[in-house]
Amino acid sequence: MAHYKTVIHWFRRDLRLTDNVALYDASERAEAIVPLYVASEWEGEHAWTGPGRQAFLCGSLTSLSKDVEQIGGKLVIRRGNALEELERLIDEVEAGAVFFNRDPDPFGKEEEKKVRELCRSRGIDCCDFQDVVLHEPGEIFTGSGTPYKVYTPYSKKWFDEEKPESVERVRAMQSPGELESLPLPKIEDWGLSFEGDLLRTPGEKAAGKRLDRAVEEVIGEYAETRNDPFADATSHLGADLRYGTLSVREVYHRAEKARKAARSESVRNSINTFQKQLGWREFFMAVLHHFPEVLETDFNADWRGLQWDDPGDDEKFTKWKEGRTGFPIIDAGMRQLAMTGYMHNRVRMITAMFLTKDLHVHWKHGESHFMQHLLDGEIANNNGGWQWSAGTGADAAPYFRIQNPWTQTGRYDKEGRYIKRWIPELEKVDPKRFTKPPGDGKPIADDYVLPIVDHGDEREETLARFKAHKEAS
Repeated sequence: MAHYKTVIHWFRRDLRLTDNVALYDASERAEAIVPLYVASEWEGEHAWTGPGRQAFLCGSLTSLSKDVEQIGGKLVIRRGNALEELERLIDEVEAGAVFFNRDPDPFGKEEEKKVRELCRSRGIDCCDFQDVVLHEPGEIFTGSGTPYKVYTPYSKKWFDEEKPESVERVRAMQSPGELESLPLPKIEDWGLSFEGDLLRTPGEKAAGKRLDRAVEEVIGEYAETRNDPFADATSHLGADLRYGTLSVREVYHRAEKARKAARSESVRNSINTFQKQLGWREFFMAVLHHFPEVLETDFNADWRGLQWDDPGDDEKFTKWKEGRTGFPIIDAGMRQLAMTGYMHNRVRMITAMFLTKDLHVHWKHGESHFMQHLLDGEIANNNGGWQWSAGTGADAAPYFRIQNPWTQTGRYDKEGRYIKRWIPELEKVDPKRFTKPPGDGKPIADDYVLPIVDHGDEREETLARFKAHKEAS
């Protein structure tokens, strides 16, 4: 195994010192490490991110910078094209290798190819590692050697595979002398401002506290409580896994340790239900890896060319984004998303199916809106979730399964606590009125809007469109 005088560790979505595979390996093999983060240079608007996400990123980088300094290093910040900045830094420090953890998304993978070629052209080593997932897409196939398209059999195989162990926290780092570095990024660098309230404190330390809380207070009752949008009954670890302030290995093994120590079958089942969410995450990442076209078109080719409405033709799409549809559960979810960068998963499904099945807007428009706002937005999972709701994706809900927002409210927010938290104008309204459309032609409250569509009519329209497309194919 080669040893080096100086290497670069390229931070990307692994913003932590604990259980960071590439960073740990670099610390074992190099006298000096240059920890680098290259900030993107776009400004104004981006299809896959937005103000809240960038605010969480900035906070996590600030935390990482302090942690690196505490162990003797200095985080170098550059901005621009990652390949160009890496090439410049390789020359500056005479690096013998570049270390990084592999990205599961196609955009990151393309960038990695260029970095490998850069290292080859410079005659230095390129050391990349599995870190973001427990099992990469190339590890899990069907018995015939093809990618899985359905979650349940994938999940069985995923659970059967031995899970990689965590690596130690890096506790010491020596960086070369003074290196040019930009100030830590601020969201203003992208021409953005954020007026919401981040419900998640960024950084590795805060992520560790969230994990402790999840293991000690949440996952033991996860199966019973996770569908209540008002209850604080989910792990809230999504953003930490997205930006790498936590390692997925640590999350899985902490949960597994708790599962084995549980004294009741119900607790063990709940923890297993939580672990299955990690499996869903990697299932959709595998789907994206093997079928990258899903970012541009429907996974199920049978539904390509289906009739959708242009979201620019009327104001319904805008009203959906702003939480002004007249459907309380929809509006509560969309307002929560706008204000906090988070939406409860059950409500994500309801709002997504409403956009695609009640407003007949193609899932790509909702997919982009969610990615611009969700702190925990994963390209693969977000795409998979939207195509599931639209009925066009891998292991998707059948097109004729159309959730009724009114009955979904009665099932998951019967007392209206979630709705009243995010829609103050409905605070004094009897929650029974949230479970059926107003029948008198009047809004539920004086300062609340009437429903913008009739769910029953739009359900029939959706069924007719899918049926017509199926018959014409």
